Amino acid sequence: MMSPDFAHLAREISVLALPAIFGITLHEAAHGYVALRCGDDTALRMGRVTFNPLRHIDLFGTVLMPLLLFFATGFLFGYAKPVPVNFSRLRRPRRDMVWVALAGPAVNVLLLIVSALLFYVVPYLPGYFQQWFFENLQYSVAFNFILAAFNMIPLPPLDGGRVAVGILPDALAFPLARMERYGLLILIGVLILVPMVGARLDMDWNLFGHVVEGPVEWILGAISRITGVG
Repeated sequence: MMSPDFAHLAREISVLALPAIFGITLHEAAHGYVALRCGDDTALRMGRVTFNPLRHIDLFGTVLMPLLLFFATGFLFGYAKPVPVNFSRLRRPRRDMVWVALAGPAVNVLLLIVSALLFYVVPYLPGYFQQWFFENLQYSVAFNFILAAFNMIPLPPLDGGRVAVGILPDALAFPLARMERYGLLILIGVLILVPMVGARLDMDWNLFGHVVEGPVEWILGAISRITGVG
């Protein structure tokens, strides 16, 4: 018989994991699908235009980084293995790069909207299932908002950085594109190292958490008021 502690842990993991798996998998698959529509089949040939989450897992971004963030700041976040795109094979590389980059965050916004609309279904569900489904929807709204907002930071290799490179004039786009090799290091510093140093100094330097916490709470509050579910 399953122990109460194990059952509670399994329930909590499912509430956190399911929305994250859906959000990350559809985000990455969208990049590959739009790239394919724009002329590059690299992602398709490498098996990345798929809803199989195992094809998108990145050891650091999907496993290690979320754990480091959680224990360092209490903030849980991660990312998947980047979808390979050969921009030279796109029909109009600079323009199409923008559409490929926007596809991922756009899917997360769509998932956020769908999750918000599903709050209307919650009161009609069986009691034992209602709370679990409600918590899944709450986390889905928060996670997809954070994933979309994070990826739209205008720093390569994030989606927002690729959008910026695609729409800025050359004088700004080329230097920004050259920052891609340092982008991941900058993000690790801001998301992990800075909060860790702040914690050692007994100061709250969780910059990204402060930026997104207010909007997430406002969105959840607005959804609660509109749907009457809270």
